[in-house]
Amino acid sequence: MKNFWKIVFGSCLGVILAFFVVAGIGGLVLGRLAAKAEKGGSVGANTVLVMSFDKDVPELTNNLERPPFDLSEDKVLGLEDLIRSIRAAAEDDHIKGILLDLPLENKLSGRAKSLALRRELEAFKKSGKFVVAYAKYYSGASYYLASVADKVYMSPMGGVDFRGAGAVLPFFKDLLDRVGIKMEVAYAGDYKSATEPYRFNKMSEKNREQLRELIDELYAVYLQDISRSRNIPVQDLRAMADSLVFAQSSDYVRSGLIDAAIYRDELLSKLRDRLGLDENKKIRTITPAAYFKAEGPFRKFNLKKDRIAVVYAEGSIITGEGDPGQIGDDKYVKTLRKLRTNDRVKAVVLRVNSPGGSALASEHILREIQLLREAGKPVIVSMGDYAASGGYYISCQADSIFAEPNTITGSIGVFAMFPVTAEMFNKHLGIHFDTVSTNRYSTSFNGLFPMSEGEKAILQESVDSIYEIFLNRVASGRGMTRDEVHAIAQGRVWTGSKALELGLVDRLGNLDNAIAAAANMAGLEEYRISEYPGVKSPWEELIEKLQGSGSKELRAEVLKAQWGEMYPMYEQVEEILGAKGPQMRMPFLVLE
Repeated sequence: MKNFWKIVFGSCLGVILAFFVVAGIGGLVLGRLAAKAEKGGSVGANTVLVMSFDKDVPELTNNLERPPFDLSEDKVLGLEDLIRSIRAAAEDDHIKGILLDLPLENKLSGRAKSLALRRELEAFKKSGKFVVAYAKYYSGASYYLASVADKVYMSPMGGVDFRGAGAVLPFFKDLLDRVGIKMEVAYAGDYKSATEPYRFNKMSEKNREQLRELIDELYAVYLQDISRSRNIPVQDLRAMADSLVFAQSSDYVRSGLIDAAIYRDELLSKLRDRLGLDENKKIRTITPAAYFKAEGPFRKFNLKKDRIAVVYAEGSIITGEGDPGQIGDDKYVKTLRKLRTNDRVKAVVLRVNSPGGSALASEHILREIQLLREAGKPVIVSMGDYAASGGYYISCQADSIFAEPNTITGSIGVFAMFPVTAEMFNKHLGIHFDTVSTNRYSTSFNGLFPMSEGEKAILQESVDSIYEIFLNRVASGRGMTRDEVHAIAQGRVWTGSKALELGLVDRLGNLDNAIAAAANMAGLEEYRISEYPGVKSPWEELIEKLQGSGSKELRAEVLKAQWGEMYPMYEQVEEILGAKGPQMRMPFLVLE
């Protein structure tokens, strides 16, 4: 009978998978036909490229977790493909300008990403084409991007969140005390504050010091860029943020932050004027994703034999394969190993956008970086929004490191955190545990009993040992002594500009600069770019979820809907509490 049910189940599963395969092939064919149709007529004369940022912007196109059963073939363009779309549009006679049509909830997270896009939009304007921005209401992050436009418009009832920069950290110690959970913590580095929310009710003075300096430096870049674009002195911008005297839209226009407060129909009329269209003529628009599909300007056929591999390492560093938007050590070790043995790959650029994570996984990835260099292949790191803690660990032994001025990096420190639930079970739930064992520590570190002094010492010794390894890895990679690294480490975070002064990075620059440096080191004049890791199609992801369990993804989607903009904070807490082994993780979360 068991075999019978196995046969029945296997047959049903085969039919289901066959259906998905056939449907997938059909979808692929239809998608290609649609793409061909679009190519024929989507980008006509007088087209406006519309950029909205209503979805997350990954580093690598489609390298993010999709909602369950989302089978759309629409691409979520990564930062580099967005940049390529702007560059292609600047040279495309059909594209006359760009409209930044910014939503209330701007999903473009990360200051370094915004800086990179502002830089490209500035270059686009030099082609003689227009850039116009419009929003019902501007957040601080969306206004930073919009300020680069020729004209910045908003709704007459709108406004600009121009209050300055700040940090708000949650603390959970009282909550944990009430439910009977004690967090046993070991950390190395006076500024390694990732565990503070679980042992304090407010920031330590060290954490307050580093956050103050970090925020001041990031805010200075923010104001300087807006000042240059809007021709408003920095001191005037600071005064606006201090006074916050914006009662109505005319105040924003008078301040110079906004060019005009207009309704959407008036915006369309202004666009028609720029395009030379009659009042009732429809404006032809296209999104970057549709432009990508229609024209394919970013994937020109290249027969060059020699390659520079760009490996995008974005998200938390974890052990195992990892999900899209995570840096799983198994996946990245395999990828880097293949590049090492591929004779056509002459250099590797590692694009890092990570707040860190597992110390063990970080070590495995760094080992492959070392082997790449030993094989004679230059490795250049390009830092994005973050390359902190574990993100810096996997970067520190590259041949050269590039960062943006507002990259957040450093955080050279380690922590381990262990929840002890004895009081919760014993006092609040009335559940008790007992044990027998063969050795002193046989049943240790299970969270069911208070930790002994011996266990605490073991935990701290493990963290201190890994911190020493971290210091020596950085010292070896950066040509410094252990003590020189320790003086600027201790878990402290730095901006890219400050990291340059301290010797933690080599140059300020973007991914293009890093690729050029890789080509120079490899002695290449002609080459092609290959991007990694490979991103699976929606159908492939669905089949994998059906073969496994989709409950994790469904639960995540429900929580995202409930928590909204605060979901990243919940996600960070869940990752820290669920982490195994010592962690190299940035001590706070930046919410744009």
